[in-house]
Amino acid sequence: MIRVERRESGIVWITIDRPQARNAMTFAMWKELGEIARTLNADDTVRVVGITGAGGKAFVSGTDISEFRNFDGEKGLQYEVLMDRAMASLDALWMPLIAAIGGVCTGGGAAIASACDVRVGAPSTTVGAPIARTLGNVISLRNCARLANLIGLDAVKFLILTGRLVKASDALRLGFLNDMAPADDALDAHAYATALSMSKLAPLTLRATKEICRRFTAATPLPEAEDLIRLCYGSNDFRSGVEGFLTKKPVTWTGT
Repeated sequence: MIRVERRESGIVWITIDRPQARNAMTFAMWKELGEIARTLNADDTVRVVGITGAGGKAFVSGTDISEFRNFDGEKGLQYEVLMDRAMASLDALWMPLIAAIGGVCTGGGAAIASACDVRVGAPSTTVGAPIARTLGNVISLRNCARLANLIGLDAVKFLILTGRLVKASDALRLGFLNDMAPADDALDAHAYATALSMSKLAPLTLRATKEICRRFTAATPLPEAEDLIRLCYGSNDFRSGVEGFLTKKPVTWTGT
């Protein structure tokens, strides 16, 4: 589930609340997240939005793998479109969006964080997109571009081609994280203090700056990559990856 809490000074806090599943998103939750963002974007009383994960072990660990059973290339494309719509709604927020990232931030979690304006981590934060050793799928071109805007295309390739997770200090060095809480149990307070200070700044300046950055990013249209999404999600490797993940059995990748 996703909880939305209205706090003081026009601050709204979104919590991804599935700690038993490391806050993995269901397809319904991706749709709900986009709807929440669109609702907030129409509310002139909101000054800052924060997003975090419940339980302290994960921000968002990606998408619930059980949702990927009986998939093919077309369903994979529909899923990536669903994610892209949610990310676009986060991108479109006129007010600052802060991610408080504790624990695991992988796959779709890294995509959510990349759509935020400020990312605050903690000592426990780990970031990556280990899809080449877990599922054998692919991230969309738009989500890849968002991540590359933060850490550079070479760093994106390194993360995906090696399947590694990076620690908080490396995520800060790469530019994925902007700030660090001194301790895991201080993350929420640290991120909220940042939101509170931003809520007291000139809202038109913040709004205009976000829009300038959005227009700059949108100035170069992205090519399509539907063929590559169909290739991965429609593969035997992806089906094997899903079953291997759910049954905790090793996968032998065949490239088919």
